[in-house]
Amino acid sequence: MPSAPDTNLWQASAREHVSGAPFDADAVVDLAIIGGGFTGCSAALEAARRGAKVALFEGRKIGHGGSGRNVGLANAGLWLKPDEITAKLGAGPGRALIDRLGGAPDQVFGLIAREGIRCEATRNGTLHCAHAPTGMDDLRERHRQGNAAGAPLQLLDAAEAQARTGSNAVHGALFDPRAGTIQPLSYVRGLARAAQQAGATLHEASPVSSVAPDGSGWRITCNGHRLRAGALLLASGAYHLPLGGPPAPAYVPVWYGQFATVPMPQPARAKILPRLEGCWDTALVMSSFRTDNDGRMIIGAMGNLDGPGAGIHAAWARRKLAQLFPELADLPFVHGWSGRIAMTSDHIPKITALGETGLGCHGYSGRGIGPGTVFGTACAEALLSGDRAGLPVAPVPRHDESLTALKAGYYEFGATLTHAISAR
Repeated sequence: MPSAPDTNLWQASAREHVSGAPFDADAVVDLAIIGGGFTGCSAALEAARRGAKVALFEGRKIGHGGSGRNVGLANAGLWLKPDEITAKLGAGPGRALIDRLGGAPDQVFGLIAREGIRCEATRNGTLHCAHAPTGMDDLRERHRQGNAAGAPLQLLDAAEAQARTGSNAVHGALFDPRAGTIQPLSYVRGLARAAQQAGATLHEASPVSSVAPDGSGWRITCNGHRLRAGALLLASGAYHLPLGGPPAPAYVPVWYGQFATVPMPQPARAKILPRLEGCWDTALVMSSFRTDNDGRMIIGAMGNLDGPGAGIHAAWARRKLAQLFPELADLPFVHGWSGRIAMTSDHIPKITALGETGLGCHGYSGRGIGPGTVFGTACAEALLSGDRAGLPVAPVPRHDESLTALKAGYYEFGATLTHAISAR
């Protein structure tokens, strides 16, 4: 690995580019959006296409946060099984969320096609792989519940899963044909570019310092200037910066790190994930693997590559690559990066009501692409129309999480310990 602490493959390979000038003059808009990730950029695009005057504020660069550090799996649904979702939300709201997010890949790939987003979009499904024979028990139950809820899932035995992945370390898989893979930073930049072309104003290097109600709307201060907005969407997620006003998103920060190799030799590319499905496994400390369009192998797992366990996580990735694909055991890693996930205790995304004219979205718990796109688009529609009935989940006045620092430390310690033990 290079000595640089963050050599993000997506930054190096992105084909979409967008920029926005820092906020430098007072303004008035219909909708202000804070956060330049999947949620914020989807909302900006939807609102601008509806004819609204939109200003999006991003403290760093578009896609700097979790959206530009994502694995790039455009999945259908959440990590939770359908029965768990209905148990938490109730039968009606739970089924509505299942159906809404089951269609998330349609929405994502539809936007990519409509806006001509150059993000390596490949809709050949995903594989949830059994890391051990015991992992098939979980996959069988997910298959049963998913199909009962209307999902076209297919359960693959070990032989077929190994043929599809090119790895003898896989003991079966659950195939979801609705899903696919993308280059996530290119996708979020493409959304922002399309929003800009539709009339939205993007402000990068523009951390908002305060937000306050102003009559029926909002007053925002940024870079020493003020903006008056009729409606507000807070979409900063796990990369929220301190600001005066609405409560910060409540979540447990969980780090996920990834490593990418040089492009694989052609014989390996013909055998390993030839259809470019994205994969993750059933292990307690989950790991993921996929390739990009240039044939790089990308291995990921929970862990902070900028923290004290960075060396342990890097050594684990080398062993994991050799375990999955022995022929790639010596293939160099040339990219390594990590990002924060906004995890909620119940793993259900949250929409908070900020008065009558504001909403906040966060808590996708590691599934940012589909839910971020769906929630951002729906929030823009709700804020402009004043009708919240079409939101994917009912807004709550406030969402709280307890012992977040302790839980975050527990996740990181667990991942580091697991990766260290696997060396023995």
